[in-house]
Amino acid sequence: MGTRELLANADFRRLWMAQLVSFFGDSLTTMGLLFLVQRTYGDAGSVAGILIANTLPFLLVGLVAGVWVDRWNRKVVMVWTDLVRAGLVLLVPVIGADHLWLLYALIFVHASVGTFFAPARMALFPRVVPPEGLAQANGLGESTRPIAMVAGTATAGLLVGLFDGFAAVFFIDALTFVASAMLVLRVATSGAPDNEPTAGGARAVLGELLAGFAAIRSSRLLVGIVLGGAVAMFGLGAVNAVMVPFVVGELGLAETWFGVIEAAQTIGMVAAGMSVGWLAGRFGLPRMVIGGIGATGVLVASLSLVDGLAGMAVVLFAMGLTMAPLMAAVSTLLQTETPPEKLGRVASSLNAVVTGASVGSMAIAASLAAVIGIRGVFLAAGALAIVAALMTAVLFAGAPVAEPEAAEVP
Repeated sequence: MGTRELLANADFRRLWMAQLVSFFGDSLTTMGLLFLVQRTYGDAGSVAGILIANTLPFLLVGLVAGVWVDRWNRKVVMVWTDLVRAGLVLLVPVIGADHLWLLYALIFVHASVGTFFAPARMALFPRVVPPEGLAQANGLGESTRPIAMVAGTATAGLLVGLFDGFAAVFFIDALTFVASAMLVLRVATSGAPDNEPTAGGARAVLGELLAGFAAIRSSRLLVGIVLGGAVAMFGLGAVNAVMVPFVVGELGLAETWFGVIEAAQTIGMVAAGMSVGWLAGRFGLPRMVIGGIGATGVLVASLSLVDGLAGMAVVLFAMGLTMAPLMAAVSTLLQTETPPEKLGRVASSLNAVVTGASVGSMAIAASLAAVIGIRGVFLAAGALAIVAALMTAVLFAGAPVAEPEAAEVP
């Protein structure tokens, strides 16, 4: 199934557009708050607090969010998470920057609500797309997501510059979440849970969470994805923490060149994302995951050899070519290997594990760079990703998988 056929599917088209608008809004929220805190306080610690408050919910709330996503109507979950986030961002101009702890609390709640959106969307995808189109549908989503994020970042900066303030950023931000909710409401496919809703308190929630873990343990493919992703991100997370010091400090490039670097990776993701369906039919989803992790490791290690803007752009473009198929293959395997009634919990578990590994990696990145240098960090991170690819290959060995049909390259 090619891109044209997917976009002819009205339900998929609305769900895909809702995803893009929501990612655009997420980017506006984060960058608007970062700009606001930076302008008011001007210290790295205050800015880092926003990033930490925006990340912690994936660890603290994400797992439980998956339980409730599997209990509730997925469409209703997506609509309400969008509407609640719209209301929250409108509170930012009311709070202002004088109460920093309130801004931290607000972004924490905003991100906590957002942890329900992604697993609900992933669980709804198989209902609007036939099995043979899942890989291509996930590829289209992964390839266009960075475009929405980059557009959100650019729009936040433009609005702050035009209006010399932040109210316009958060007003438009709220509108994006409302637009996403309206698109989801127009999806005709039912979002009802696959099983009868389960009542119960904390013990019941824990039991359902453990049932999600059991679903992962019962599949070698899911175990490989979770463990391989955790090991890979424990290395790759450090790359995000040292990228700015490397580009600005070691390469001596101005901050304005980050747009070019980010654009190179985005172009690579878009180019590869359009052919995910063909790649899945040609090589198979497990090989896409193994090859994607391994290739990313090699490319990250190659950053240790980069000495200028051109080299950075080439490597980041190549990383975009590997990342979009990798993430699409992971999403498709989760959707095809997980019982539908447990998909929210499995997706949230993967997000929590990967986020935890990434945060741990970022936490030790500075100390590691002080010992082995930033280029040494790139080598270590790349080597760990290659180890993760080999480990994933061992775990995948002999595991049965329902391969999607080959799709024509659009």
